[in-house]
This record gives sequence, structure tokens and C-alpha cells, in this order.
Amino acid sequence: MTTLSTINSILKSNTLNKEVIVQGWVKTFRSNRFINLNDGSCIEDLQCVLDYENTKKNILDKINTGASLKIQGKVQESKGRGQKYEIEVESLEVLGESDPDKFPIQPKKHSFEFLRENAHLRVRTKTISSVFRIRSEISYAIHKFFNEQGFFYVHTPIITGSDAEGAGEMFRVTTLKDNNIDHCEDFFGKETNLTVSGQLEAEALALGLGNVYTFGPTFRAENSNTSRHLAEFWMVEPEMAFYDLNDNMDLAESFIKKIITHVYSKCKSDIKFLNDRLEKEELTKPKDQRSELSLIERIEFVINNDFKRISYTEAFDILRNSKSNKKKKFKYPVSEWGIDFQSEHERFLVEKHFKCPVIVYDYPAKIKAFYMRLNDDKDTVRAMDILFPGIGEIVGGSQREERLEVLKDRIKKQGIDEKELWWYLDLRKYGTVKHSGFGLGLERLILFITGMNNIRDVIPFPRTPKNAEF
Repeated sequence: MTTLSTINSILKSNTLNKEVIVQGWVKTFRSNRFINLNDGSCIEDLQCVLDYENTKKNILDKINTGASLKIQGKVQESKGRGQKYEIEVESLEVLGESDPDKFPIQPKKHSFEFLRENAHLRVRTKTISSVFRIRSEISYAIHKFFNEQGFFYVHTPIITGSDAEGAGEMFRVTTLKDNNIDHCEDFFGKETNLTVSGQLEAEALALGLGNVYTFGPTFRAENSNTSRHLAEFWMVEPEMAFYDLNDNMDLAESFIKKIITHVYSKCKSDIKFLNDRLEKEELTKPKDQRSELSLIERIEFVINNDFKRISYTEAFDILRNSKSNKKKKFKYPVSEWGIDFQSEHERFLVEKHFKCPVIVYDYPAKIKAFYMRLNDDKDTVRAMDILFPGIGEIVGGSQREERLEVLKDRIKKQGIDEKELWWYLDLRKYGTVKHSGFGLGLERLILFITGMNNIRDVIPFPRTPKNAEF
């Protein structure tokens, strides 16, 4: 069996008169003769030319958009415009019929809202199929990078008794029906939740294996219905023993540039299609609201530039003294040291001030998690964020606090029960070492590489407040 992607490679090598068998779904059927077929393996449709005069009418009537076919024929130079090659159909079998009056994904433009309502079929559109092919290639590149760097792939629990971020926005897991739950009677004998991060468990594994990474689903019960939030999303979280913050930043920069470079090379057709789609969309906006960089330009902006590294305090001073801040162009003014930077601030640093990706480090301790290493000034921690054009923060990480008494004090000040983290504290009792890690939200990276505007369009079946269809 030859897939469409293999056929394309054959066609590019000018191999004609090759006998092929293809299976796929009908995108369009014109003049009872021209079938555009796609099996999802590439963005290009394959034109198959049917001898309609010698094809039975009951077969022709079944060739509708959405129907699945098996076609055997020879590759020929196309006699028409729009494609260089086509298949001259010798035999055709209808594998599955599709009612043309009921099939939702017709060959016309559909809104993304409509496609989300038909998420089980939306992958048959060019845009969504491109996104998911890119998603697959990103996932492969992530595993490839860490494997080549000597990391071990580890699996951390989905059900956990700890809140890694201390935010409290977790999904409770219970087998009990009574709302007044006695956790002693519950399945695990204690309160458990779906994990918001595999980081803490990954730390334990790193402090015995050296360098590890976890890559899996995480969950957050944040009642937010924005284009940037999901209740279920995928995180990549490497943890490295003996790494300080500088080592961590070096690895994170190398990692994300390598992933994007790989995907840009492997998914050129899909990225070009998405770039062209986005450019058409931008032309419908007022001039002052259009993006300054195209999708391809944003990708190359990251690949071709070194990352600028500045401290939070340096970034704060730049933002506070910027014309945008003084002229009140920022929606959120930069007035007091210690604020959490908003996306508009992060993008200003990247797109306007430095004109390259930026890593901001040494954040105020009060806005960061308990596990981040406290600096000697007692006001900042060894945290870092990588900022990208068009999206702001894309990676967050830190050097972890390896000193037992300092960690215990941080836990106490944040009101966390020390008993919940007894095992985490044990890691600082028995052979503690400096160690670091970072987290990358897979969907956020896909948003950047695809240019999509809504995170619900880069995951197959989005989970959001009041929505768990499919």
C-alpha cells in the first residue's frame, strides 16, 4: 500500500507510470470525473481522474465529500492546471459512504467555533490536519532531543496527593458519593487530585538517575474560558541533577531552538499553508492591529537569533522607563517592583526593545513557587522564563531549593502542610545536590509554531469549563 505522502515523494522524483493503491477521503468530486483525495498524511490532495463513461452510475452516486475510497491506478503527468501529477484511475472501491446533505465538513470555509462543535470530524480540514501533523512532529522532536542528550524518559503520576504549584486549582479524585467526604474511607485513604505538574516526582527521579524528563497530561481546575486556557493540557518537564540556573537556561534555549528548527524543516508544507492562511486573516484586520511579523518570520526570528538574558530588575527598569509605559499604552502599568509581568510587557521586551527572544531570570520570591532557590538577597529566587514574539512566556523554570532548612521555611511561609511533602524534604536530607528544571506547555508551543489564536484548536478534544464532549 502506498500512502499519499509516499506518492508525493515519488512524484517529486519524477517517477511516472508507477502503479499505486491509495485509500482516503473525498475532499471534492467535480464533473463526475475529478476526485480530490486525501488520507491525512500530508496537506496536498491527490487528484484522481475517473473514466466516468465506464463507471457505473450507482458508484458515481456514492462518490461524495467525506466518503472513503480505495483507488488503484497509474501516476501520470496532469493534463490540467493546479497540480503537476494525477492518478489515472483503473479501479475504484467505495469503502464508506457519506450523505452529502448531512456531512458537516463541506468544502467551504467553516468557523473554528463550528469545527470545535464537530471536533470528531474537524481533522479532515486542511487547517486542523496541518496543526495535528505539526503536533505529532513536535512530540517526536522532543523525545529525540532528550534521548540524544542522554536523558531518561520517566512517567510521573497522574493522580497525586500534592499540589506542586500551591495554587489549589486541582480536580479532586474520589470514589465516594457523599459530599462530606471522609478521606480515610476513600479509595486511596487520603485526599487525591489530578496532577498539575509532574515536577516534584521528576525531581525525586533525577536525584538518582541524573537527567530525566516527563511528558504527559496535566490538569488544572481553573474556571477560565479564555483562548489561552485548557483544563487538560500536556507538559514537558525535564529535571537535571547538578545543574544550576545557568546550566538550566543553556539547556532550555538549546532545547526549544532545536525543536522549532526540526519542525520547521520537517513540516514546511503545513507551515507555509498556515502562514498563507494567517496572512489572509491579517489583511481583514485594521492596520494598527495587524501583526508585524508573519508566522514564518516569527519562527525564523527564534531560530536565527541568540536569546538575550536579563534579570527581572533590569526588565522592570526597561519597562517602567519605556515610552509605552509613560504614555499609558500598557493596559497594565509597570509601577511597582515585584509585579508579575503581563503578556504585553513580555512581548514589548522581545518585539520592541531587544528584537530577539529574551530570558528573564531572578524573579521576586513573592510571585514564585516555594521550591525555587532563594537568592542571597532574600527577595528574589533563581527562576527564569523564556519569552517569545507574539506569545510572551513559553518556558518557565528554576533552580530548585536544595537546602533543607531554607525549603522548610519557604513551605511554612506559604502555608503548606510540611507533612504533605515529607518525601520531598527527604531528598534534601539524603545526599542533597543542586538541581534544576523547566516546564514547557506543549499546546503553547504549538500555538507559536502554527500561528493559531485559540488553544482549543491545537489539541484534539479540548477540555474547558462546561465542556467535556467527545
